[in-house]
Amino acid sequence: MSNSMNIDQVLAQMRVMAAQATNKSSQASESGGADFGELLKQSIDHVNSAQQEASALRTAFESGEGDMDLAQVMIAAQKSSLSFEAMVQVRNKLVEAYKDVMNMPI
Repeated sequence: MSNSMNIDQVLAQMRVMAAQATNKSSQASESGGADFGELLKQSIDHVNSAQQEASALRTAFESGEGDMDLAQVMIAAQKSSLSFEAMVQVRNKLVEAYKDVMNMPI
């Protein structure tokens, strides 16, 4: 019964995060004139904070501090991993686009 509850909690959190991501993307498209450099910096800061949070939760769980649940620690680790992978993919696409622009004939 407890595993089912944990899975339901994880699924609920994933749905909330998906809804938040959808709202953020629609807000970004509405703003239109947002500075690209600032958006990139915010994204990198968000990934960094997710990694630091996951590391702190992992350390607290390993040392037995607080009331840490393994599911919370694993979710935080997966969030940070996914956000880092997404950031790397965006960087790769930006580098690829830059190379394409540089190779265009004038």
